[in-house]
Amino acid sequence: MNDDTRQHDALLTLDTHIDIPWPDRGDFGDDTVTRQVDLPKLRKGGLKAVCLAAYIPQGRRNALGHDQAWVRVEQMLRVIGGLPDAVGDDQVRLCGTAESVRSAVAAGAVAIVPAVENGYAIGDDPGRVRQLYALGARYMTLTHNGHNVLADAAIPRADLDDPVALHGGLSALGREAISAMNDCGMLVDISHVSRDSMLQAVECSRTPVVATHSCARALCDHPRNLDDRQLDRLAESGGLVQVTAMSSFLKAPALGRATVDDLAHHVAYIARRIGVAHVGVSSDFDGGGGIEGWSDAAQGANVTAALVRQGFTPEEIVAIWGGNFLRLMELAESARRG
Repeated sequence: MNDDTRQHDALLTLDTHIDIPWPDRGDFGDDTVTRQVDLPKLRKGGLKAVCLAAYIPQGRRNALGHDQAWVRVEQMLRVIGGLPDAVGDDQVRLCGTAESVRSAVAAGAVAIVPAVENGYAIGDDPGRVRQLYALGARYMTLTHNGHNVLADAAIPRADLDDPVALHGGLSALGREAISAMNDCGMLVDISHVSRDSMLQAVECSRTPVVATHSCARALCDHPRNLDDRQLDRLAESGGLVQVTAMSSFLKAPALGRATVDDLAHHVAYIARRIGVAHVGVSSDFDGGGGIEGWSDAAQGANVTAALVRQGFTPEEIVAIWGGNFLRLMELAESARRG
């Protein structure tokens, strides 16, 4: 075992954005060829904690679309919540607080933090935020690709007749939803939202926001990435950006497939600009993520090695790999009302 491997194995590694395949095949505990993330791969890659997201595709902004989205998110969160029963609670634990994540990892179980990707799931009813929280969700991404009734997205959907901007950022409902998230202790995820939506969310939220799967636009000009002003504002508010293993967010496709060193380069750029306390990593596995050197959860140690090559200290790598996100979870928990 080399020094990088020993260092990786000692970390509390937390990947903040992984999708779950849908429909569910009941194979999370198996060593599959179809999933980038399953329990054997997590063990092999030394990944101790994961945020599993219920991804809700954007549809029409009408009652039927909202009802269908709500049915799906309930089903998906129940599948995530059922994983301890499916594979054994000695193997995985459902976690709703930063402390429960630490406790699960200390006990040798993989900590699972449920999440929701796309506020389309709540339709036009901010009251459903509390129901998502009760189902285990600890962050919600405000949009996906395509505007919803809460906020404008970074990438409008022509097939849904989206204008460039629908609300000019957040809608009134979006602000209500953020307030509801703050009240119940749920983190606000600003990945996927438009620049205006992101900047307004930072102002609106009582607690720091997180971009769970985004990269630096200064290094790769993609609309899903955050520009320097957004990074600065994120840091000023105490927030966090999790650099993600999506090749097209890390480098232009014409330059070839991104590598784990490209990911570490984005982390280093953000750390230099706004501080290591405001950056982390995520994979977006089973949702389009995967790069050379980190193509599935089994290759987690390669991320640590790449961070070492960038010159990060062991203490900084602890923060990047999970410490920063756990801090934000604690801030959200402490701001709960009722």
